[in-house]
Amino acid sequence: MAEAYIVAAARTAGGRRGGKLAGWHPADLAAQIIDALVAQSGIDPATVDDVILGCVSQVGEQATNVARNAVLASKLPESVPGTSIDRQCGSSQQALHFAAQAVMSGAMDAVIAGGVESMTRVPMFTPNALPAKAGLGNYMSPAMRARYPGVEFSQFTGAEMIAKNYGLEKDALDRFALLSHQRAIEATHAGAFDREIVPIRIRAADGSDGPDLHAQDEGIRFEATLESIAAVKLIAEGGRCSAATASQICDGASGVLVVNERGLKALGHGARPLARIHHMSVMGHDPVIMLEAPLPATERALKKAGMSIDDIDLFEVNEAFAPVPLAWLQATGADPARLNVHGGAIALGHPLGASGTKLMTTLVHALHRHGKRYGLQTMCEGGGMANVTIVERL
Repeated sequence: MAEAYIVAAARTAGGRRGGKLAGWHPADLAAQIIDALVAQSGIDPATVDDVILGCVSQVGEQATNVARNAVLASKLPESVPGTSIDRQCGSSQQALHFAAQAVMSGAMDAVIAGGVESMTRVPMFTPNALPAKAGLGNYMSPAMRARYPGVEFSQFTGAEMIAKNYGLEKDALDRFALLSHQRAIEATHAGAFDREIVPIRIRAADGSDGPDLHAQDEGIRFEATLESIAAVKLIAEGGRCSAATASQICDGASGVLVVNERGLKALGHGARPLARIHHMSVMGHDPVIMLEAPLPATERALKKAGMSIDDIDLFEVNEAFAPVPLAWLQATGADPARLNVHGGAIALGHPLGASGTKLMTTLVHALHRHGKRYGLQTMCEGGGMANVTIVERL
């Protein structure tokens, strides 16, 4: 079977809700990343076999196959198709898996995988809230309710359950949140994100472009202190998690170009890949606690890959809530110094469907920056699932 290589990886800088990316239609925002991947790789646009984009809130401006709409908003020819997928927060990580599977099988040679989410223009929970308001029902079917009687699936409840089950007190969560900001600040000042961020014109809510480019993650709290984080109101009375120890609402897009050997050869000019896909898997887990799936999924992935946790040089574990990566560290015994070395979603933002390839973009570039070999990415996903991807820097 052929190999799958990442030859280009890019993302927008994260935008706060109502911030510097709020004026961008999500299809146009994703198109900016598509065009950047084509430019970075030098690929003939007509030879891109498919565009696979993750997006969680596929309604309104993100409806009617946002991936195809992004293609039509990009410089790619009309002959390039596109499809949108939803594996909740792991949507674009799954897009990467589908792209890799396509090129490894030989069915395709070059696929763009990525994701987009404008949480300003299509707020979280909109796909459920709008039908409910119109009296069109709920995603939970009678059979689901019979299997999980009295359960209202909630990521917030899951985060609190993990914190309690793993003995993670509020102070530990606050300290982890501060570390996320500190690492993101250090990475920003050191220029660690420069190679991965595509500068995007700041666009006002009315659609007008300003003179400046957005090239720095907007969610980083450069003034953050342990005291300021600790002072943020708890999400639930008597709980341990607050907005400061949860991922930030974020606008953004990200993507990678994945090729096999034939696709790599077609690039010419002695093109060299950034990384090779070493392993990819996905696993379902308890949908009530919901966010715990990365723990057993990582264990199973390492076993299937014939590797140990110590074989991995850098980890990207999505900081949906601080209890998730902290519980993951407990369960895996991984070195905390290798985890989210440039900060995570608590500081950088979590643009839902775009976060999978956003994390992969950061991971691949971090492996190159630090001269490391293997990287592992995983993230919790709605419904109690987790993807795991292991890559080797080339």
